[in-house]
Amino acid sequence: MIDLQDKNYPPVLEEIGEYIRNPLFQEFCSELKENFQCREKIEFSSCSWERGWNIKFKKSGKTLCTIYPRENYFTAMLVVGQKEKEPFEAILPECSAEMRKIYCQTREGNGQRWLILDLQDKDALYRDALRLAALRAAK
Repeated sequence: MIDLQDKNYPPVLEEIGEYIRNPLFQEFCSELKENFQCREKIEFSSCSWERGWNIKFKKSGKTLCTIYPRENYFTAMLVVGQKEKEPFEAILPECSAEMRKIYCQTREGNGQRWLILDLQDKDALYRDALRLAALRAAK
């Protein structure tokens, strides 16, 4: 088992998948790469919010989504920036009740909301996460 806090051992995507032990992780990563022609970058974060290895999916230098590995699930952080705010709020009524609640409870700072989504099932929140990633990829 990998140690996500070991800065000296950069894991590969497959090892992170083995740590998570949920096939949804690989599926989510594949959908991001295929749908948005983006690449993953595994990075070590020393930030106070979440120290350790994470995966950023970037397109044209813009982060579409950051994934934080957990056991049996993963946390996806998606940003609603100024460019995405209006189109995202337009589709928000169609999103899951959970996504609407997360969006409304997330404070805006510097014109952005950093949405934290715990994903473990291919449910409505999973689909909402991909919709938001699509908006970020388009802008």
